[in-house]
Amino acid sequence: MGCQLAPGDVTEKETMRAPMTGVDGVFHIAGWYKLGAKDPGPGVKVNIEGTRNVLEMMRDLKIPKGVYTSTLAINSDTHGKLADETYHFEGKHLSEYDRTKAEAHKIAEAFMAQGLPLVVVMPGLIYGPGDTSSVRQMLVSFLKGQLPTIPNKTAYSWAHVQDVARAHILAMEKGRAGESYIVCGSTHTLVAAIKMASEASGKRMPMIVPPGIIKMLSGVMGVVEKVAPVPDSYTSEGLREVAGTTYIGDNSKAKRELGYNPRPLEQGWRETVLHEMSLLN
Repeated sequence: MGCQLAPGDVTEKETMRAPMTGVDGVFHIAGWYKLGAKDPGPGVKVNIEGTRNVLEMMRDLKIPKGVYTSTLAINSDTHGKLADETYHFEGKHLSEYDRTKAEAHKIAEAFMAQGLPLVVVMPGLIYGPGDTSSVRQMLVSFLKGQLPTIPNKTAYSWAHVQDVARAHILAMEKGRAGESYIVCGSTHTLVAAIKMASEASGKRMPMIVPPGIIKMLSGVMGVVEKVAPVPDSYTSEGLREVAGTTYIGDNSKAKRELGYNPRPLEQGWRETVLHEMSLLN
């Protein structure tokens, strides 16, 4: 692909000096993500301190432009509101990932206020072939007939991985320094997405349950996980994040200023479902 690989570590600032010297731009995409993490250290080290290290190095080397990957998760549950770039979250974040990415976002805003030529992009839920997140785990469990229930009302703004990658390039080419852009896709409930997967795969729908049941189970798992290992998706934090929550945003600004045009979920999700089915067969 014409790429030159250079080893480095965002938590060790000086390892980035040589690779970043003389470049035209920097994409800071590195991040830590884990549901139900008992140790907050990695999130602080990578998401918060790592972001500060990258942006300080960018400033010190006078790099002409950068793109930082934030997330809609800095807003945690928006309680049904379609957040835009001016949305301001108040309250306690639902996960350590949400919290540490929110702190990193503030760091980026502070550097931009000081004149750093940085553009911030904020993806929502990213899906597609090659996914390693809990979204893929859920989909595979569904295709195997091992997803017994899904919560009602839980919603995300879904975007295919290729569209989000393209949004990063558009942000570097067209984004205005000092601005943030939500680069999510269209908003759909989790139930709607699994219904699409059911139609594409022929698999039976799992039981749809009220968010209150998931919240109650989250409380139970909070006790269980103190004495026994629990899969990430079933930790108290993992369950709390899907209990009727809405991680949703408005991509109008990115469409208007960047020319961002994500594919419909009906198209990209079906392709993803068929891809995962081919791996299982």
